[in-house]
Amino acid sequence: MELYDELVARGLIAQVTDEEQIKNLVNERKATFYIGFDCTADSLTAGHFMALTLMKRLQAAGNKPIALIGGGTTMIGDPSGRTDMRKMLTREDIDHNAECFKHQMSRFIDFGDGKAVMVNNADWLLDLNYVELLREVGACFSVNNMLRAECYKNRMERGLSFFEFNYMIMQAYDFYYLFQHYGCNMQFGGDDQWSNMLAGTELIRKKLAQDAHAMTITLLTDSNGKKMGKTAGNALWLDAEKTSPFDFYQYWRNVGDADVIKCLKMLTFLPLDQIAEMESWEGSRLNEAKELLAFEITKMVHGEEEAKKVENAAKALFVSGSGEDENTPTTFISKDDISGGFTIISALTACGLASSNSDARRLVEQGGVTINGEKVENKDYALSDKDFSQGYALIKKGKKVFHKLAVK
Repeated sequence: MELYDELVARGLIAQVTDEEQIKNLVNERKATFYIGFDCTADSLTAGHFMALTLMKRLQAAGNKPIALIGGGTTMIGDPSGRTDMRKMLTREDIDHNAECFKHQMSRFIDFGDGKAVMVNNADWLLDLNYVELLREVGACFSVNNMLRAECYKNRMERGLSFFEFNYMIMQAYDFYYLFQHYGCNMQFGGDDQWSNMLAGTELIRKKLAQDAHAMTITLLTDSNGKKMGKTAGNALWLDAEKTSPFDFYQYWRNVGDADVIKCLKMLTFLPLDQIAEMESWEGSRLNEAKELLAFEITKMVHGEEEAKKVENAAKALFVSGSGEDENTPTTFISKDDISGGFTIISALTACGLASSNSDARRLVEQGGVTINGEKVENKDYALSDKDFSQGYALIKKGKKVFHKLAVK
């Protein structure tokens, strides 16, 4: 199976501008493609993971990736999929986040020997002359067409700032610049980026009378239809300091039954024929597929040794049901916290088992929380020394999520 056909079979291709040309470029190792990453935080998330694995697949087949760090576009903020304007970050924050991204991307992409390029659009966007940009690029854009784009149309009722309205032009200029200076002939992105990507291909066609292409990867969703990598209202980070390897593994171990095969196809490098054999699995065998999914993804993000550690911890959780393992996530609090009346609500939020106090109260009221095997029925329950008799308090949320709370 050729590469492009494999991408289709794995469910990674949603839309393309010219399938035959794109297919030839990819299969003949002639694609120099970019994917952009805006630096809105100091870590990439599971939502970026699919893009990184796609870049890895294409590079392994001989194509050349350009990892575009959005140091410039982050100063505006992409309105796609947003109901309000993003928080405006300082230049210092953006530069710090960009450095964190570079470190994480190097785990997936080989930047040696001209095999891949990492660039930052701050290097060209921040030096643009506004009037010159309007004359050179602005004339190529129809406001009527821009307002019909999904990324803007969804914001019109709530209000779209002129500041954000410029994002499409900035992203289009990125492709235009990369096409001229790096020979970039293709761009990839999520479904929500389609309008912005088309703007880039059109800009190149109008300004240079040459063809460049865009294609979108599908955005994986869980069984509840939420974006990939969202858990307890928070992002699932690739940084181990922000999401522990155990919690990362556990997220993938707990994907919905309907999503496990899709995740295996899109996010792992397991052969398609091996995954096809799992499509008929049910019950405990389907859990085996989930364990394989969780191990493979955790291995790619955190390394094989760490993946084996958390796999052992997860087996203690899922097989024995005890949740007691040296790799079970642990949060430390001080003795002063306990003497000050540390409630179950505070414990749940401190451990990251609840995204807010109201979320924690709801968990307790629904009977979904235990401490050391005992259900907590009072939302005002305060932890005391007896809860730490074994050196820690073992908190369980629902049927599968364990966390240790220890006093240091």
